[in-house]
Amino acid sequence: MARQITVYNTMTRRKETFRPLEEGKAGIYVCGVTPYNDPHIGNARPFVIWDVIRRFFKKCGYEVRYIQNFTDVDDKIIKVSHEQGCTWKEVAEKYIAAYFTAMDALNVRRADVYPRVSETIPEIIGMVQGLIDKGYAYELEGDVYYSVESFPNYGCLSGRSLDDMMAGARVEVDERKRNPMDFALWKAAKPGEPFWESPWGKGRPGWHIECSAMSLKYLGESFDFHGGGSDLIFPHHENEIAQSRAFCGRADSFARYWVHNGFITIREEKMSKSKNNFLTVTDILKEYSGEVVRFFILQTHYRSPLDFSDERLRDARAGLSRLSAAKENLAALAKRDGSSDSAKALAEKLAALREDFYTAMADDFNTALAASYLFAAARDINAYYNEVMNRGLDFDAANFAAVRADFDDMAEILGILEQTAAAGTDEDAAIDALVEERLAARKAKDWARADAIRDELKARGILLEDSAAGTRWKRA
Repeated sequence: MARQITVYNTMTRRKETFRPLEEGKAGIYVCGVTPYNDPHIGNARPFVIWDVIRRFFKKCGYEVRYIQNFTDVDDKIIKVSHEQGCTWKEVAEKYIAAYFTAMDALNVRRADVYPRVSETIPEIIGMVQGLIDKGYAYELEGDVYYSVESFPNYGCLSGRSLDDMMAGARVEVDERKRNPMDFALWKAAKPGEPFWESPWGKGRPGWHIECSAMSLKYLGESFDFHGGGSDLIFPHHENEIAQSRAFCGRADSFARYWVHNGFITIREEKMSKSKNNFLTVTDILKEYSGEVVRFFILQTHYRSPLDFSDERLRDARAGLSRLSAAKENLAALAKRDGSSDSAKALAEKLAALREDFYTAMADDFNTALAASYLFAAARDINAYYNEVMNRGLDFDAANFAAVRADFDDMAEILGILEQTAAAGTDEDAAIDALVEERLAARKAKDWARADAIRDELKARGILLEDSAAGTRWKRA
C-alpha cells in the first residue's frame, strides 16, 4: 500500500492528503530564476527544498516529472545587457551557468526540463490569442492585457478581494487599462529591446504568461504541484491561475497543490541590496561547503521563515560533521567480516528510525524533524563502531548491511554526505601521505614530528582521530 503523504496547500490553507492526478506519478512545476545576476541564498532555498521533495517521492515509488523554467527575457536582463554592453542572451547564458554551478555545489539534481521563455514564444503567443478570443484579454496599441474582472475567482490563491489588492499592491500606472489591476500578457517592443513578431506587432511576453505557457506545454492542462517562494503567491501565481484556467476553460485545471516556502532573512532583517545584506551563494561558498549550506536550509521547516547567520551555519557544519563521522564509521566497519548477531538490535533500531524519518517527510515534508532521526541513527552507529573497534565486540556483517542501507537511504533523501562519498582528490592523497608519515614518526617515537604533522593538518582544517584500529582523518 502506498504511503500516505500530506501537503499544506496554499490554495486551501490546510494540509491535504496527496492524491496524484495519475496513480504512481507526480508532476511538478517550480518557478525558476531570472538570470540577471548570481543566484542568492533566497534563490537556493526553494530549489533545495524541491530537490528533497522530488527525491522523497521517488523513494516512495513515484515516477516524477520535474519542470523548472528560466525567465531569460526580462526587464532586469535587458537593463544589465545595456549596462554591460552585451546582448540579453549573453547575460542570460552567463547567469544560467552561474546558477548551475551554485546548485551543483548544493547537490541539487537537474530538473527533467529547463524551458526558457525565448524558446516558448509560439506557445505564449497562442495562449495570449486564445485569451483574447475568449474575452479574457484585450489589446491596446500593441500591448495585451488580462482583464481581472473577467475572471470571477481572481484572488482565490492569496485570499484577497480585488479591492484589497488594489489598495495594497504596487500597480504599473497605465490609464489606458480597463482596471488598474489588469496585467500585461504581451508588451509592445521599445527601442533597444528584444522582440518577436506577433498578431499585435513586435513585442515580448509579460512575466506571468510565461510560466503558464511552459507548465501547460510540459505538464498538460492539469498537474500535481506548483512551487515557489511565498513572494510569488501574489501577483505571479495568482495571475497564473487566472489566465491558465480561463484559457483551459475548466475550474479544476492547472496546478492542484500549491506549495510555497517561507522567506529568508539575514540576521533577522529582510534580505535586500539596499541594506547591503544581499548574499550570493558564491559568496557563502567561500566560507562554507555546499552541503553545509544545504543542511542549514533543511534544518528549518520549509514553510517557516529562515534566518541566515554565521552562527547558524556553524551549527549546521558541526551537525553535518557528526553525521559525516557516522558515515565514515560505516565505511570502516564495512571492510570487516563477522558472523555474530551483535548488530541485530542496531538494525532493528535503524529500521524504526527510518520509518520515523519517512513519517516525518510524509507529513508536509518536515525535513527538520526527519534530520533528528538521522542524528539518532548516527549516535547509535557511532556507539556500535566504538564497541567493535575499541572494545572487542564481535562484528555482525549481515545485520550491519541493513544498518548501512537505512542510514544511506535517509541521507540520500536529504541530499547530504554525497560530496564526502565522492572524495578522492589529489588533496586527499596528500593528506593520507601525511597521516602515514605521522604514524611512522609515532612508531619511531619522533613525537615532535608527529605533533608537527597533526598541527599542520589542523591548520588546514583536518582533524585526526586515533583509535586502536588506527588513525582516521576528517575535515572540520
